[in-house]
Amino acid sequence: MPRALVIIPTYNEAENIAEIIDCIMQLPVQFDVLVVDDNSPDSTADLVRQQQQKYPARLFLEERSGKLGLGTAYILGFKWAIYKQYDLVFEMDADFSHNPEDLVKLYQACAEGGYDMAIGSRYVKGVNVVNWPIERVLISYFASYYVRLVTGMPFRDATAGFKCYKRKVLETIDLDEIDFVGYAFQIEMKFLAWKFGFNIVEVPIIFTDRTKGKSKMSSGIFKEALLGVIQIKLNSLFRRFIPEDKVEEQAI
Repeated sequence: MPRALVIIPTYNEAENIAEIIDCIMQLPVQFDVLVVDDNSPDSTADLVRQQQQKYPARLFLEERSGKLGLGTAYILGFKWAIYKQYDLVFEMDADFSHNPEDLVKLYQACAEGGYDMAIGSRYVKGVNVVNWPIERVLISYFASYYVRLVTGMPFRDATAGFKCYKRKVLETIDLDEIDFVGYAFQIEMKFLAWKFGFNIVEVPIIFTDRTKGKSKMSSGIFKEALLGVIQIKLNSLFRRFIPEDKVEEQAI
């Protein structure tokens, strides 16, 4: 059975973190969990340490000095997962906007369906978003359309943050060369995986807005994504992407 790791970046998620960990640990597929906490002043890390007493072999914590950005938290987690030789690596929010049960769908797509990367998609089958105001739904939906238009990616939910990677995808992408740390990070990772020719699928999920804690979304994050998409596309024009199968052929 493939070894699976769920990476959860946190900043002030004390209201959610213990419950989300319990939910993941009770799933029919075994997932380990790595929490990357950015020195949350609400004692999120202390709650994770308490949970580690319940799950000593499956729950891990990395603490950072401050709020350093979503992208750098995931990159730390990706490198940790590669070092520990996990086969499947997942991105997931702590606030229950991503249903823990949907981890199994993403797992099945990569472990059983043969895909290299699975995207938990809000828009691949209509609009599956709960508790968002209509203006935010429209902004998110048309942001994905904008990303597809600029980059050429075919994905309906180009900004999704709920994903599964096979380890080889993360080993192929140069994680030290990722440009963005906020919202655009999610776009950049999909774009690079797509440009390298990995087999990617969108798996339909229902996204539910958080009911506890405070959203981390801001106008600055949205602006980074808006302008970052153009930079991602321009940077790709000066870079050579060798598909994974071609890399293997050259190695032989």
